[in-house]
Amino acid sequence: MTKPFDVRGQLLGMAQKLLTDGASAAPAPVASTDPPRLTSATLENLRMSRSRERILANLDDMYREAFERAKATEDEAGMKALDFSYRREQLYFEILLDVRDAVERR
Repeated sequence: MTKPFDVRGQLLGMAQKLLTDGASAAPAPVASTDPPRLTSATLENLRMSRSRERILANLDDMYREAFERAKATEDEAGMKALDFSYRREQLYFEILLDVRDAVERR
């Protein structure tokens, strides 16, 4: 006859091992209470994950959906405002992306 698996014994054994081995281990480092800072060293280690094309495509999709809704309701003023906003936002993003690319090259 085979002996059934003793879950309780296994758990107690693991707890004892954790308590006895944990006492000799080095204490965990204390996390800093300082707020994170956006420094030049942080920027150097940070890799930008979104490509220029993806960002501009997301902007295009967002405005295209809003423009189509305004077009469906025949809102001429809304369509003009969205068209201007889209071009302005696209220009802002292109400037920011140019700055990002320059920082990454540095």
